[in-house]
Amino acid sequence: MITLTAAEIALLVGGELHCDKDLLVSKAPVFDSRLATPGCIFLALKGEKVDGHDFAADAYRAGAMFSLTTHRIDGPCVVVDDVLEALSALASFVRRRLTGLTVVGITGSQGKTSTKDLLAHMLSVAGPTVSPAGSFNNDLGLPITLLQCDERTKFCILEMGARHKGDIARLCEIAQPNIGIVLVVGTAHLGEFGSVQAIAETKSELIQSLGPEGIAILGSYDQYTPAMASLHSGRTIVFGNSQEVRAADVEIREGRPHFDLVTTAGRDAVGMRLVGEHQISNALAVAAVGTALELPIELIASSLSTAENASKWRMELHDVFGLLIINDSYNANPDSMAAAMRSLVLFAQERGGESWAFVGKMHELGESSAVQHEAIGTLAQEIGIDHLVAIAAPEYGNHKGQMLFHHYASIDECISLTDYFSAGDVVLVKASRSEGFEVLAQKLESLWLNKSGVES
Repeated sequence: MITLTAAEIALLVGGELHCDKDLLVSKAPVFDSRLATPGCIFLALKGEKVDGHDFAADAYRAGAMFSLTTHRIDGPCVVVDDVLEALSALASFVRRRLTGLTVVGITGSQGKTSTKDLLAHMLSVAGPTVSPAGSFNNDLGLPITLLQCDERTKFCILEMGARHKGDIARLCEIAQPNIGIVLVVGTAHLGEFGSVQAIAETKSELIQSLGPEGIAILGSYDQYTPAMASLHSGRTIVFGNSQEVRAADVEIREGRPHFDLVTTAGRDAVGMRLVGEHQISNALAVAAVGTALELPIELIASSLSTAENASKWRMELHDVFGLLIINDSYNANPDSMAAAMRSLVLFAQERGGESWAFVGKMHELGESSAVQHEAIGTLAQEIGIDHLVAIAAPEYGNHKGQMLFHHYASIDECISLTDYFSAGDVVLVKASRSEGFEVLAQKLESLWLNKSGVES
């Protein structure tokens, strides 16, 4: 963060100063007192169960200069009407001050975090880069990420999520992106938006926020995203099949994509370390950004080939005494579930074992929920999954054919299936975030270790 005094911050956020006006703030704000460090601000946010005001003293003892609060506390503070609004005002000021900063905004129904991680890996070679931890993509996470930038930062990558129309537009007002990436318009959060058209309109807010000097990066994997080019008067790069940035001669080896990256700058080989054919589209989005910034194609291809999985519970591979567990438990929607299942089948074919898909509910699908779950069950049968194991989600259905369908009411009830695992089998674990399927992945691994005679 750029260095500001407490008095300057109070003026910027319209707050009442109740601390030394000359206190210097040099670190980005935190909302968890345990993460406070000398030079930061503590955000006293009031949640449903916890009130941050109760932890302001802990943050101060850990080094926080003062707290942003909504009422006077026994300690240094700046009192504001709304802490989140004050945070946004501060981030907006810092963004305007950092005139040499290139901000890249990323949105899409899936792939945001993987693309962010790939992009950070590439851009960090070109200059100091700031990117969010995990999926820090809302009114709290985006300004905090932006405030990590200072005069030395060359690139800032920001994820932009949305649950309602106007959400992305509001984030863009703060971020003022130079480059906007829309990956794909899908069915994630369909319940909140009501229609795919409404989702598309919301994602397009990123493109509409770009000035004429901005660059729009658009995927070609649905009917809505490429059409957003009409909303931007500046440069547009479309990536995907038969586009300006594309993948040729694609092969999947041990679940990992290998292809020739083709851009207007030339052609170079890419061998990704990330798992899943769906990572190709994420890689092409990153390559499009590299192309827009005129980075050498050799640097782009090398970055895509060396990037590791930087975010937990996203297609994590655990090879445990002959059993391969794919932990993709961070989240799920119909598109990402389908992609993960296709990767599962490829792994099982290569290893010669059976495929097991442990799946839970996909949330926020609205009235289409039952249909979407049944469609995934049908897909599982069509692509040749051997065992579909649904936990508290009978909507996946019992499909006739060679695929075996198992339904259990809870995680604890299904783990006995480890008795039927064999070396060479491949297990996928996936559900929406709130289902907590990382616990299931850990239990399956522990039980298999015990079965193999190893203490977990």
